[in-house]
Amino acid sequence: MYKSILKVMLPIICVTAGFTHAEEFKLTSSDITHGEFMTNKFEFQGFGCSGENRSPQLSWSGAPAGTKAYAIMAYDPDAPTGSGWWHWQVVNIPANITSIPSGKGTFDDKEVIDVINDYGQHGFSGACPPKGHGAHRYQFTVYALSKKLELPTDASGALTGYMVKANSLASSTIEALYKK
Repeated sequence: MYKSILKVMLPIICVTAGFTHAEEFKLTSSDITHGEFMTNKFEFQGFGCSGENRSPQLSWSGAPAGTKAYAIMAYDPDAPTGSGWWHWQVVNIPANITSIPSGKGTFDDKEVIDVINDYGQHGFSGACPPKGHGAHRYQFTVYALSKKLELPTDASGALTGYMVKANSLASSTIEALYKK
């Protein structure tokens, strides 16, 4: 009996387990490296920080079929707030864009939504951990979205994160470090 069930189930298991050679959704950067410290080029300017406040160069590839748009998020889970710190949330980047240059912290496209970050600004705002607080992790994640998202103009970071994750087909993260 088990042999007959295995004969029927094995092809289904192989297809479900993804034994195809699909390309992996991958995020890369010429500016930041996973597990390594960022330079002060990516430090915020203000709140006692004096960096260049530049967003890093990001490129992504291998988006799954059905990708309609992308979202980029930069988040510090180590911020002493009880809920982390959103440095960047941009949603509805057109599906034909797969790279952004260093310093491209905002978008001019009317369809793209630059959510207000935890500094109270649109676009990217850099790292600024409290002095002596140790290394913080900065998670830069690109999401492939199944559809363009409709968000209110004053969407919170939590609502944006929820909607992005609920409509994500795939994601890839580079976790860089920074300390003062």
